Amino acid sequence: MKLEVLEKDFVYHIYNRGINGTNIFNNEENKIYFLSLIDKYLSNIGFIYAYCLMDNHFHLLFASNVEGEIATQKISNLFNAYAKAFNKMYNRTGSLFEKHFRRIRVPNELYLSSLIIYIHMNPKHHFGLDFTSFKFSSYNGHISDRPTKLMRREVLELFGGRDNFVFAHHERNSILEAMITLE
Repeated sequence: MKLEVLEKDFVYHIYNRGINGTNIFNNEENKIYFLSLIDKYLSNIGFIYAYCLMDNHFHLLFASNVEGEIATQKISNLFNAYAKAFNKMYNRTGSLFEKHFRRIRVPNELYLSSLIIYIHMNPKHHFGLDFTSFKFSSYNGHISDRPTKLMRREVLELFGGRDNFVFAHHERNSILEAMITLE
């Protein structure tokens, strides 16, 4: 099966999970290291719109500014470097991730904004955690004034500003809570 190459100037939802659903992050240090590898391998070839690192999977919204083969290889190198370090740290062998990393090209801005909210809501959806205080998501990076390598300005503009960004997330949270109550 030939995998889709990441095309230059398109946003992609990149995600994967641990083989057989096992954890790919056992602690905060693992997540911090993974984020450092994202910076090392991707910061000079593209842009991060959003991310969320859960214990057994991750989501990343990324746009490449280099030709597709280069971006695809850099992302593969990132995951290989992490898997090797994880295996060494935990004295394990074999695959860490399920198959090749998955990627879906984002077709339009409406899908992009919905996907950003979906990614940020992962802690709530999977574990009932407060997404606004979840440490390993880009949500707070977007609403903060601290320096960031995220595409903060572009993301906030997509939502019509910081207040609307926050409102859209809380509106989706209210809908999810209402659905859970009905179950």
